[in-house]
Amino acid sequence: MELPTDVLLVTANVGSLFDNVGEIECDWLRELFTTVHTYKPHFIAMHFQEVGGKDYSVNMAHAESFFGEIQYSSEMKDFDRACVYVDSHFKAEDNFTALGSMYFIHKSVKNVQQYDFSCKDFKSVSGHNKYMGSLDGVTTMEKEKFPKNFWTDIKWSRKGYMRTRWIIHNQGLDLVNVHLFHDASNLIACNSSPSVYSTNRQKALRYVIKRITDRIYSPMPFFLFGDFNFRLDTQSLVQNLSTSAEVQTVKKDSSNEVEKIIYEEKDNDHKVLLHIETKLFAYLHQAVFRENNGKELLKYDKEIEAFHDVIREEEILFPPSYPYSEDNTKPTQYMNTRCPSWCDRILMSHSARDVMLRVGTGEEENNIVYNTLGPNVCMGDHKPVFLFFALKHNVH
Repeated sequence: MELPTDVLLVTANVGSLFDNVGEIECDWLRELFTTVHTYKPHFIAMHFQEVGGKDYSVNMAHAESFFGEIQYSSEMKDFDRACVYVDSHFKAEDNFTALGSMYFIHKSVKNVQQYDFSCKDFKSVSGHNKYMGSLDGVTTMEKEKFPKNFWTDIKWSRKGYMRTRWIIHNQGLDLVNVHLFHDASNLIACNSSPSVYSTNRQKALRYVIKRITDRIYSPMPFFLFGDFNFRLDTQSLVQNLSTSAEVQTVKKDSSNEVEKIIYEEKDNDHKVLLHIETKLFAYLHQAVFRENNGKELLKYDKEIEAFHDVIREEEILFPPSYPYSEDNTKPTQYMNTRCPSWCDRILMSHSARDVMLRVGTGEEENNIVYNTLGPNVCMGDHKPVFLFFALKHNVH
């Protein structure tokens, strides 16, 4: 009987990696290769968002060498087949997503096929296949930028999804790279529960799920992993953090628009407990986001609840994945720009969860690992998130 296939899924928003070229990259790659060495997977899927960073027109050339460093490194030499897709054609504004997906197959795995969306058939994977620039005409992946008319009140950005489809030892899987919309303003995020941003993300994720289950192709178990930009329910959280504080709202002189909200402790010399502006979220007791891996705050992580009918997730046992300091000397500290949140996630359909082999029960179920890469190393503003599991073989 064939052994199960050990699978490693990784998602990483690498924008700050390119915006700080060279500073973080060596540590980042070392942490990735250490994880590969530790778990010894047979199939690796890596999904990247924000390839090229904010200044992608300047950094995109560096992106090619970054993906090459992973693909052709000595640490990956036992993976004799690879498929790499990097949407780096930034001049095509109408469909540029800055998404990159890499897939590696170990030499010990014989039975892997990839779907061709054009001829609607699976084909064996051989050699190293690398597609960069414009991915138009590449038929082994599907890519879509969210439509321009999706939201009238949001600046159109390079958010979207990229999908590939696989058969590993007769088990079919859709692997979908997703990047959803961020919170543009902390002040607006505080205004309602759920926030307007949360509602927009929900609409976008429903769109992706509908697209990948629309029966144009036979539905398969799917994994969605990427930067969902899920945020804590900011209004509820702020109310909880500031129950015994005095609030001061500062408005702009020229208008009635709120510029900042300041919460001061009633005693303790009126020390500022929490200071919120459009791009500032400075909380005095930041350690609460790291203590016990932020477990106390998971009750505010509500965005996935709307999808429990179609999506599951392994238990989160790691602290919020964003926004970490980009200072090499402060790898576990958060920046005071946003409320720390679990933005980077690996989600799965119920049918996908069913094909993950589980050994033991309850606390003894230790063959599935859902965690962050480089928890004690500077990895940029996002900590990459990974899921390691054994894939059941389909005997049919």
